[in-house]
Amino acid sequence: MVAIIDYGVGNLFSLRSSFAAIGQEAEVTSDPDALRRAERIILPGVGAFGDAAEKLRKSGLDQAVREAAAQGKPLMGICLGMQLLFEKSYEYGEHQGLGLLKGEIRPIAERIPAGLKIPQMGWNALKIVRKAPILKYTEEGEYVYFVHSYSAVKCEDSLLAATEYGAELTACAGKDNVTGCQFHPEKSGKVGLKILKAFCETEAGA
Repeated sequence: MVAIIDYGVGNLFSLRSSFAAIGQEAEVTSDPDALRRAERIILPGVGAFGDAAEKLRKSGLDQAVREAAAQGKPLMGICLGMQLLFEKSYEYGEHQGLGLLKGEIRPIAERIPAGLKIPQMGWNALKIVRKAPILKYTEEGEYVYFVHSYSAVKCEDSLLAATEYGAELTACAGKDNVTGCQFHPEKSGKVGLKILKAFCETEAGA
């Protein structure tokens, strides 16, 4: 069973529907014990990093996520959920993340040419940097759906895929059993469903 973490900052219905579309049971939960029982965990998120990190801490779900990751349980962050996997963010100040992946979150405005719209919103192609279980059904150049104003930097050790938006931006990162997608698989049609399918086939500790 896949546990989708509900901590008040994600559109969970479309995500649960996407798992149903690939024949996988997914439970939306805010119960740390449910995360401990789950085989795999999804950390979604939209909005501001600092607010989301605080909600995770207040609910005790941050510790449950760290415990699951330490046990080798497959964990995937989506959009803001991916950003929370890193060490810190500089969105409206400096905020500590979960520290499960090395790197930090910075405004894309620091990297892209002036005049490009922020947030990056819409479909963009993936550039595969290194093959990983989460991308086993994904081909170079396939399109996925982004909505973001911040992205991960200083994450070369975990970079799996990038996207071009005036500069090369982190699209997917992961190490061992922890993976993150800056884009929304649940809004990315068949390509996104293939990524969720690959996640459901990832073995513990992989």
